[in-house]
Amino acid sequence: MAMTFHVDIVSAEEQIYSGTAHMVIAPAEHGEVGILPRHSQFIAKLKPGEVRVKPSEASEEHSIFISGGLLEVQPHVVTVLADTAIRAKDLDEAEALEAKQRAEEALVDRKADFDYAKAQAELVEAAARLRMIEKLRKQHKG
Repeated sequence: MAMTFHVDIVSAEEQIYSGTAHMVIAPAEHGEVGILPRHSQFIAKLKPGEVRVKPSEASEEHSIFISGGLLEVQPHVVTVLADTAIRAKDLDEAEALEAKQRAEEALVDRKADFDYAKAQAELVEAAARLRMIEKLRKQHKG
């Protein structure tokens, strides 16, 4: 039997995934990280992108978009605490395009009460959603 560990992916709204896996890949702030059973303990800040959970060698991996958050790795448990988490199948391309457009417009039309960091973070998140949607589209065609 292959070695596994427990994985929990939660957002402020709901628990997205809870189960065993033999591998998790996440978009850490300083690069993508892969976690296997008995990985050393650490905590990392996550950036917007795709978290991939591979439950077992024979089953299909789960793709989940996160808008950022924290990754905690313990000897037998991996926890992703996401600001926002959406299952790949639930991503809405029209909504992501609209969010990207709003953020781009906010960056162009700066006003006195403008929050540049917030607008830029929203643009990064929308772009990450669109990249994940495009990747999923290519996977389904191939």
